[in-house]
Formats: sequence, structure tokens, C-alpha cells
Amino acid sequence: MFPFSWIALGVLVVALVGGVGLALRGQGLRMALVHRLRAVLDRRNVARSGDFTNVVFLHHSTGRNLIRQGGVRERLTAAGFRFWDHDYNWEGLTRPDGTRAGYSYGVPDDNTDPDGLARLFAQPVYPWPLNAFSGLMQHEVIAFKSCFPASNITDDAQLEQYKAWYLGMRTVMDRHPDHIFIVVTPPPLNPAATTPEAAARARAFANWLKSDEFLAGHPHVFTFDFFDLLAEGDPSAPGFNMLRAAYREGEDSHPNRLANETIGPLFADFIIEVVQTYRTRLAEGGAQP
Repeated sequence: MFPFSWIALGVLVVALVGGVGLALRGQGLRMALVHRLRAVLDRRNVARSGDFTNVVFLHHSTGRNLIRQGGVRERLTAAGFRFWDHDYNWEGLTRPDGTRAGYSYGVPDDNTDPDGLARLFAQPVYPWPLNAFSGLMQHEVIAFKSCFPASNITDDAQLEQYKAWYLGMRTVMDRHPDHIFIVVTPPPLNPAATTPEAAARARAFANWLKSDEFLAGHPHVFTFDFFDLLAEGDPSAPGFNMLRAAYREGEDSHPNRLANETIGPLFADFIIEVVQTYRTRLAEGGAQP
């Protein structure tokens, strides 16, 4: 029997010959190949467990702060979950114990805006982590979000394009009912970085993502409304639909420590509740894995 490392190398050679996109932004093919090899060799440590306790969260800096300052990893670990998270490609994957895995799944162009997520979900799924989506699919529960620049929705046409991209992603999710997908709405922008009109469209997008129009009939798809928890909800306030005053520092659109400490436990509890809900649906025959 061939050693596992030789099998992994063979899989990577096939991937290269077959034209699987391996290059990462800012890195050449050689470094991308190193990342793919490390991901393949680590597959046995990452692979999903069968009980929906293997969670991965795809994010950038706002998600990183939420995890670190909001105690997300600690809360999920205490509840019996294995919580992985994937940051920018240069940060890569972090293990449930909080240590770096030493590789990235290679998110195309490091883009987690709606167009980038749509491109990610369009990737083919392989039994090995040969692209970013296949890497994420090693986990049973996949949470993902765009960062606050996505809340700069400049016109109605852009809003409709966002919806179209997410509907396309939902079609892909429907092919994988043995996974739970958690859509995290993009956080709002600081009042210094947006307009009332763009902020209103960002609110409309978040509302649509948690609506029956998007979720009904898709029992393994859930939405965590990060936007609503962060945004000013008073229509008479000057920062309506923008990052609320208590959760911002100066003109920075990154939610502050108070925001993360407040919302982090809510996010962790939401993941726990989602898993319990889906397990119940499966037990009652309301979903087909």
C-alpha cells in the first residue's frame, strides 16, 4: 500500500494537470501548491464528524475580531463543537485549539464580497481540499460572511445583483443537505463611510437574507443577522441603518470591542441552536441529509 503522502502528492499532480485553480493572491503557483499539499495531508484531522459539530467560519477582519473578543471559539468548544475559522488567505485556517493550521484553502482572489462568494460556491466539489469550496465542505457547518464594504450598495441594480448571487449560492447549498449553511449578513458601515440611501439598501439586503423568500423550503440554510445587531435601528437617529454609536470608534467601520463582546456569545449560541434545530428536523423527517 502506498504511503498517504504519496497518495496526496498524486492527487495534487492530477489537480495540476486537470487545471484546478490553485494560485492564491500574492502567491505564486509554488506556494499555492504547498498550501494544497498541506491541506490534503491534514484532511484526516479536519474531516467532518457526522454529528454537525464540525464548524467552519469564513470571514475577514470583522469576523476575526468577533471570534477573539467575543469568545466565540471558547463558547462553542465548551458546548462540544470543533470550531475552525478561515481568515484572509495569508492568515489561513485556524484550528479549534486556536493555533494556525499553516495553510489556506485558497479563497479565489481573497474575495469574500458577494461576487467573490458566488465565485467560491461555483467551484466544483472534490473529495480532497483541492480548491477553497472543497476545503470548506470538509466541515459540516459552514458559516460565511462578507465584510462591511459589501454594505455600500450604491443603487437598486446592485442590490438585485447581490440577491441574484445569493440565489445562485443557495442553489448550490440545496445540492448538499448533509451540510448546514449559515449566511451571516454583512455588517453596516460607519456613518462617515456611507449615505442614508446606501445604508437603507444594506438593511433591505439583510432583511431579504433572513426572509422567507430566501429561507423557506431550504431547511439546512439559516441566517444570522449580524447587520441588525450592529446597526442603528431608530429611524429618527442620524445614523439609522449605520454602525451604531456605541459600537464604533471614530470613523472606523470595524465594530469595537463592546460590539464583539456583546454579539460574540449570540453568534455562538445561534450556531448551537441551528444545529439543534436541524437535528430535530432530520429526526422528524422534515429534512433529507
